[in-house]
This record gives sequence, structure tokens and C-alpha cells, in this order.
Amino acid sequence: MGCSKNLVDSQKVVKLLSNAGVDAVVNDESFRHDFLVINTCGFIGDAKEESIEMILECCQAKDEGLTKGVYVMGCLSQRYSGELPEEMPEVDQWFGKFDWKAVAETLQQKSSQLHKRRKKVVPVDQRQAEVSQYIKIAEGCNRFCAFCAIPLITGRFHSRTMEDILDEVRSLSERGAREFNIIAQDLSAYGTDLYGEHKLAELIDRMADIPGVEWIRLHYAYPTDFPMDILDVMARRDNVCKYLDIALQHSSDKVLTNMRRHITDTQQRELLSEIRRRVPGIHIRTTLMVGFPGEDEQAFEHLKEFVSEQKFERMGAFAYCEEDDTYAAKHLKDDIEQEVKDERLEQIMNLQQEISYQHNLNKIGQRLKVLVTEENPDYYVGRTEFDSPEVDPEVLIEKTQKLKPGEFYTVEITGAEPFELFGKVD
Repeated sequence: MGCSKNLVDSQKVVKLLSNAGVDAVVNDESFRHDFLVINTCGFIGDAKEESIEMILECCQAKDEGLTKGVYVMGCLSQRYSGELPEEMPEVDQWFGKFDWKAVAETLQQKSSQLHKRRKKVVPVDQRQAEVSQYIKIAEGCNRFCAFCAIPLITGRFHSRTMEDILDEVRSLSERGAREFNIIAQDLSAYGTDLYGEHKLAELIDRMADIPGVEWIRLHYAYPTDFPMDILDVMARRDNVCKYLDIALQHSSDKVLTNMRRHITDTQQRELLSEIRRRVPGIHIRTTLMVGFPGEDEQAFEHLKEFVSEQKFERMGAFAYCEEDDTYAAKHLKDDIEQEVKDERLEQIMNLQQEISYQHNLNKIGQRLKVLVTEENPDYYVGRTEFDSPEVDPEVLIEKTQKLKPGEFYTVEITGAEPFELFGKVD
């Protein structure tokens, strides 16, 4: 459940299980497995609710005899380790976010007891890799924004070593991976703890040299103390996508101060201007929040003007939800009615829909490199370098010839909708 960082954690558990002789899969839609593991999200209210609903569905599957055990790990389990076992005793065992080895050892033991003999399983490191991969380069966060519970769940920021990351990318590339989505809670801070200085630019530059790496895409940068040298790498390297996911949250100085973002509206605008100047054609994805304490009508109008002016190529938004034990929950009053939050959210997303539509219309007639990801009965589905998996627009490609999922093609864009492109391969 939740973000791509949780997916990476789930894949770690799969690798541990596979290397121990237990077959495991991620995100299989069937409940018909010996055991089910839910890797939960605890970020915002809706995500927590989805995780709870999935736990209940899995427990229901156990009651119906579809599975023999339900195990829960991840952010929600970590954050509410005291309350959840009492409220949901039907779960067989609870684990924290970083208890990967404990999860694997428990399931290995349960599987051995069930099957008596260990199945012969091909280790993950010997399997053909999926063409698209997430690479987590750091864990935790030191920013402590007023609204965010992530530091309470994941702890302080710590980077992986550069060599460890590069070895992982080499291994995946040798087994067929071509697209690498680089993720962290705070991409901007990479290296500052291990090396005493920003190292994101050096890491990505070295990663781009690895044979077989076609696309490198950057996610979840922080605007304060942004590592400007990464822009030179993006501009110079053809296989570093002209794409940056950088969460801004708001534009009003009053709200930014309440959020403890340590940046001003003017500084954000200057940063965005410099990014676009130094990386022509870049597509910026951001996330905004509406309804945070202090967001009066003037502040919200300021945010709308900001969105209209910046014309983000990609944008998501959500309404503020008070999170336990955060600075905002302790010190700020959540005094904006939910109805007002929902109305503001609708307004900001309607505004972005028109902006996205215009961006897509401008692509008609262009010939873009597209990674084909799947085949449907009537068309192929793919993504450009400007589109991250699951959250960004897809390209629907006419079936004029046989295409192979996992391969790259040059596609002429022939049509557009707000969140989809249409194209054909000559």
C-alpha cells in the first residue's frame, strides 16, 4: 500500500524469501496464497483507511479459507504498534517498517511447516528484471515539516553509499532493467550525512554511465537547499530524464511559515525559474496542499495564481488532514471546515486539468521516445520520459504493427486529452 518507497521495501522481503526457497510475489490481486502480507501506508488519513480496509479484506479471505495467515508490516504498523494488535487480533503477526528480515524468517518458517519440503525457487538476483525499477537511495527525513509524520515513522535521514546504489543498478541493468526511478523521502539531501556535501549530481552522473541504463528519473526533491549541480547533469545527459518531482506544498508565505518549510514564495519562484532556464523542456511535477491552518481566502487565491502562473506539467494535490503527534497537530488549530477543503481541492485540480490539457495539446505532432509497458486488445500503452509510472499520463498507441512491451519506440503524437496522449508508430 502507499508509495513507491513501500514497493521497494516489499521487493526486499520478496528477495529474502526467494533466496530462502520461498516463492513470493508483489501485488498479486488474488487472495489465494498460503500467506498474505500487507505493507501498510501511514502517511495521511485516506492512505491509512485504505490500509485498514486491505487488512480487513485479507482477514476475511482467511476466514473463508483462501489463505492460512495474514501478516502486517510497514508505516501504519510501525506507527500504531501498540493500538493495532489490540484492535485487530485476527491478524497473525505485526511487524514494523524495517522488520524485513523478521517478516521473511517468519514466513520461511511457516512455509516450511506447511509444505514440509522447501520449494525450488529461482533467486531474485537470477531472474529477468522488470524493465522499470525503483531505486531508493536514502531513508528518513530531517525536515520535520509541520504536517508530516514521515520523520516520526522512518526516523532521521540516512543515505545509502554510492557504491551500493550503483552496484544495484548494474545488477538490474545486466538482467534487463532499462528505466530507473530514483526515490527518497528527501532526494535533495542525498550524501550530506555520509560525505558531508551534496552528492546527488555525482551519483546520477555515474549512474548514467552504466551500460543499458536508458532512463533515470528523479522523484521527491525538496526545494530548500536544493542541489543545483544536478541541473547540469540533467541538461548534459541524454539518459537522465528531463523530469523532476519536487513537492512545494504551497505558495503563500504565511502558509509556508506555518508549514515550517523554511522557504519563501519568492525563493520558490526563483528556484523554478532557474530549473527551467538550465534544463530547457523539463517537466516539473509538484504536490500541493489545500486547507492547511492559516490558509484564508487570500492565501488560497495566491495559491491559485501561483498554479496559473507556473503551469506545472504535472501536479497533484490533497486536502490537509491532521496527523497525530506532528507539530501542526500539537500547535496549530485545524479550523478549516472539511467542506471548504474539499471545495478548494476541486478548484485547484480543475485548474490543473486545463493546464495539463494544454501541455498535452502542445505535444501533438511531436515524435517522442516511448517505453511500451503493456498490450491491450485495441492499443498498446506506453510512457514518455516525462511520465513516471502510475501517476503521470500514458500514451495509447495504435495497433498498426506489432510492438513488444519493455521496448522503446519513436511514437508520433496524434491526439491528446488532459491526462492521456494518443500516438502511432510509423
